[in-house]
Amino acid sequence: MPIVNAMEMLHKATRDGYAVGAFNVTSIVQMLAAVDEAVARRAPVIIQTSVAPSKFLTPALFVAAFRAAAADALVPVCLHLDHCTEVEHCKRCADAGYTNIMIDASAGELEENIRQTREVVQYVHAGSAASVEGELGRVGGVEDEVSVDDEAARLCDPDSAVRFVRETGVDIFAPAIGTAHGVYRTADPRVDFDRFARIRERLAREGLDVPLVVHGGTGLPEKTVRRLVALGGAKFNVSTELKHTLIDATRNYIAAHPDEYNPGRLDTALREATRRTVGHWMEILGSPGRA
Repeated sequence: MPIVNAMEMLHKATRDGYAVGAFNVTSIVQMLAAVDEAVARRAPVIIQTSVAPSKFLTPALFVAAFRAAAADALVPVCLHLDHCTEVEHCKRCADAGYTNIMIDASAGELEENIRQTREVVQYVHAGSAASVEGELGRVGGVEDEVSVDDEAARLCDPDSAVRFVRETGVDIFAPAIGTAHGVYRTADPRVDFDRFARIRERLAREGLDVPLVVHGGTGLPEKTVRRLVALGGAKFNVSTELKHTLIDATRNYIAAHPDEYNPGRLDTALREATRRTVGHWMEILGSPGRA
C-alpha cells in the first residue's frame, strides 16, 4: 500500500528540486480525483482536509475513504490535517489514521506555540508513524473559520525558526513569508524570497533537516511558485482553488443540464474538473514522474 507520511515524500522532493501538491478536499469525489491524477502523472500527492470538514465527516470516515482510494494507487499518498488549532483534535486525527498532522499554534506567542506544537509532536510520534507540521509567523487571509488580517500577519524570523524547529521536533516546517490564504488582491503578491532562503540556510547550518512548506498557493503567479520551489519549498498547499473548482463545476453543470437529475453525472463532471486543477498544479510544481 502506497500510504506514507509527508516527511518521507518531502525529503525526496527537497533533494530532487520539485514540490508535492497538497490539495484540500471536502468530499470523497475530490479525493478520488486527486488520487486519479496523481496516478496518471506518476506523482506523489498529499490529500489534506481542513478542520471543519474533518469534524463534519469525522476523521474515521475520511481515513476509511482515503485508505480505499490509496489502496491501489501505486504512488506515494498522504492524508494531512491542515491548520488545526486544537491539540486534542490533532491527537484524534492521528489516532484515526491521518499520516500527517499540522498543529497551528502560530496565533500565540513563541513560547506557547512551541509548547503546543511539542505536545502534538510527542503524542503523534509515540503512537503512530505519522509526521507533524508546525507553523511560525502567521499566514494572512482566510483558512477554514480562521481569519487573519493583513496587519496581523507576522513574517517568520529566521533565528526564531531555528529555536522553534529544534525545541518542538517538528518533521515539516511552514514559515510565514508573505503568502496568504484565499484569493490574492494583487496580481503580484509580495513574497519575501530572501527571508525564505535565509530560513532554509539557517536551519541547514544548525543541522536541522526539515522540509519547508508554502501555504497560500492559490493565485500565486507561476514564476513565484517556481522560484519558491527552487529555493526549497517542498510542499505547496492548494485549497481555495479547489473550492472554486467545486462550486464552479457544479454551477456550470447544472446550468447546462437544468432538467437532468442524475447525481452520478454531476459527480463525474466535478471529478474531471478537479483532476484538471490538480494536474495543472502538479505540472507547475514539477512532481509528475517523481513517484
